[in-house]
Amino acid sequence: MEVLDNMYQHCDNHEITVGIYLDLKKASDSVNHSILLQKMAIYGGRGTVLKWFESYLSNRKQYTVLPDYESGLHSITCGVPQGSVLGPLLFSIYVNNIQNAMSNAKIKLFADDTNLFFHNCDPAQLFARANTCLPQLSEWFSVNRLS
Repeated sequence: MEVLDNMYQHCDNHEITVGIYLDLKKASDSVNHSILLQKMAIYGGRGTVLKWFESYLSNRKQYTVLPDYESGLHSITCGVPQGSVLGPLLFSIYVNNIQNAMSNAKIKLFADDTNLFFHNCDPAQLFARANTCLPQLSEWFSVNRLS
């Protein structure tokens, strides 16, 4: 509702809106543990709490079972546990600073969906702003090892 309200408001001001919708590839599976723990420290996670999260993320293993097959045990070196209570929270912490990647875009995040919105009366300026932000966003995804 907030997105639609914002778009209507800009439309009332005779502005054009461009929306860019991105879906992260294997988002929860791609979270880098070291980067996540660094971000948690920046947000104030310290001492025992940060060590608890480090322990929670490390030394995890998985395997697959099918009717006639069982795989070997494999170590998980990145990603947040899906289906857990903490998984979505940890992913949100991981992508929370994406807003800092660009100076002139309105970003809306929902799970692994990233939506950017640009508004302007002049189509040339609008597309220039969008095209300036996309490389900045691409750099943020690269630094954070997301695609």
